[in-house]
Amino acid sequence: MPGILIGHSLGGAAVLSAAEQISECKAVVTIGAPSDPDHVRHLFVDSIDEIESRGEKEVLLAGRKFVVRKQFLDDISEQKLSQKIHRLNRALLVMHSPQDDTVDIDHARAIYQSALHPKSFVSLDGADHLLTNKDDADYVAQVVSAWVSRYLPRTEEETVPDSEPRDVLITEDETGKFSQNVRVGPHRLQADEPVAYGGDDSGPSPYDFLLTALGTCTSMTLRMYAQRKGLPLQHVEVELSHDKIHAKECESCESESGKVDRIQRRIRISGELDAEQRRRLLEIADKCPVHRTLHSEVLILTSEKE
Repeated sequence: MPGILIGHSLGGAAVLSAAEQISECKAVVTIGAPSDPDHVRHLFVDSIDEIESRGEKEVLLAGRKFVVRKQFLDDISEQKLSQKIHRLNRALLVMHSPQDDTVDIDHARAIYQSALHPKSFVSLDGADHLLTNKDDADYVAQVVSAWVSRYLPRTEEETVPDSEPRDVLITEDETGKFSQNVRVGPHRLQADEPVAYGGDDSGPSPYDFLLTALGTCTSMTLRMYAQRKGLPLQHVEVELSHDKIHAKECESCESESGKVDRIQRRIRISGELDAEQRRRLLEIADKCPVHRTLHSEVLILTSEKE
């Protein structure tokens, strides 16, 4: 059963109503939710008679088409949400835009005032009801992700000792053509392709992650070496880029035809270091574990996961 319930608009009212029936639920998040579900009747008041007589009707809400059924009208008329909010007994995050012209922000105030602590309010200033601006949607996702981390229990995967290797889990998040959710122990990341390649650029690309692995490994390796040798290394900055070049342009490459991948790594080293120490640090950069992995023979075994 879910530990966190998140609902937008009427979905927010639904999770507020359902939370008390789900013992495993630890926290609730509402986004642009009405404090009184019956409030939405005014949004399609001209269609109510037809909904009552025909059983359903397609209506336009916030610029989008929805099918509203008679059962829905009956359900919302029976809800006494303020009482349920008051006895929620769960952490609550209320998110609402002052510019929401579908569900007025006064509804957020009513929800917040009805609830007991712990409760939080986040203003989505400038956002519309449907969060059609990608930046607004991304902001909501980031805030919710950070907030729920206080209430979700750590999983077994997240409590693996640091000394043990951690698996990486990639799943499609279905919000974009190529968008991916990345989970590494307790960490959550997003991956995508740039817009030029058909993606939404909601996160770094696979090659961005590859460069990130090499760059962070390089910087960490230099720091560990400097500490071990007592070098006055103040700061390290690593900038990387990736492209493909013709094999014949690479004098040190074994391939003689086609193209080869080229990674250019530029390292800025700050500190009172002499020429020999700087030279040695650049040599050490080539000894970072990820650098060695990229240059060594790698065995990748692929199988179907049950």
